[in-house]
Amino acid sequence: MKPDCILVTALTDPGIMRSLNLKQWDLLIRQARNANLSGRLNTLCHENGLLEHIPEQAINHLSSAQILADRQVDTIRWEVNRIQQALERLDVPVVLLKGAAYLLSGLPAAKGRIFTDIDLLFRKKEIDAVEKTLLLFGWFPTKMDEYDQRYYRTWMHEIPPLSHIKRHSVLDVHHAILPETASLHPDTEKLLENIIPVKGFDNLFTLSEVDMVLHSATHLFHDGELENGLRDLIDLDALLRHFSENNPDFWNDIVLRAHDLELSRPLYYAFKYSNKLLNTPIPKNILTSLDQSPIKPLAWFMDRLFSRALQPDHASCDDGFTGIARWLLYVRSHYLRMPFQLLLPHLLRKAWMRRFNEQDTTI
Repeated sequence: MKPDCILVTALTDPGIMRSLNLKQWDLLIRQARNANLSGRLNTLCHENGLLEHIPEQAINHLSSAQILADRQVDTIRWEVNRIQQALERLDVPVVLLKGAAYLLSGLPAAKGRIFTDIDLLFRKKEIDAVEKTLLLFGWFPTKMDEYDQRYYRTWMHEIPPLSHIKRHSVLDVHHAILPETASLHPDTEKLLENIIPVKGFDNLFTLSEVDMVLHSATHLFHDGELENGLRDLIDLDALLRHFSENNPDFWNDIVLRAHDLELSRPLYYAFKYSNKLLNTPIPKNILTSLDQSPIKPLAWFMDRLFSRALQPDHASCDDGFTGIARWLLYVRSHYLRMPFQLLLPHLLRKAWMRRFNEQDTTI
């Protein structure tokens, strides 16, 4: 076992945790905490009957992570209830995305997961009324700088994040899953055609199974937010395993849907790296049918970047090129979002803000 990548090893082969010494457990806990996967690690220990083989010091850390995850479950359920009640007067479908959708759907991907915000999807024409209504119920924009406001409202696929004035819950309100200036253009109307009602809530929905996976893949491999890259890959692995086990047509359905939504390339990367790093059981014929690999020199280069960037965000997992890899993927994500005439001024501004330690609130 390579000690520097012990978290990925434990996630793919939980049985190895039986034989870890205290030094290895210390490293594993540190990597899991940085990757926001402590709760997931605790879930694996329970599901695989490993608790009697784990040192008490490690159990204490994992139990604390689970307490936090359980508390967040209650918080998210309460916040979703508040959102649903606030928006019920608008009579528009409220679509949950990502973590909140996994939780309210009872999916395995929600087990032990840490949430930082609640993501919602609406039609673009509904956004203004939604924002005004949420404002009345205490959710205010967190991005008040003029540039930030223009950046989000003109170029992005979401409005500035909203934070509740008392509870400090954060909402990301989307009208698409990619910016309008992006190179890919998945149609929001097509996503909304197949939404699924959430049991126990009126007018609350999630994306369909295949669309949920495609959104997760797009978020990870197009947006460039790789601080939680391994956690998001774990989400994909859990979704792919669960949906494919319960739907014999899932693999063919998702390939066809990806083509329909112009998301075949993000799905290709999702298949490749969930299989490569987490051993997700993807049929070989599906991998072949989704031949979206870049040309060979670029494919080699991208593999070197993603293989590093998707490791736990911890110094023990880095090599001399990890920082460069994450930076290049960060720049790539902006290049995919906006044309060059918008990209260059935006990146220069962000560099200026960081250079002089000013508040930079754009993504």
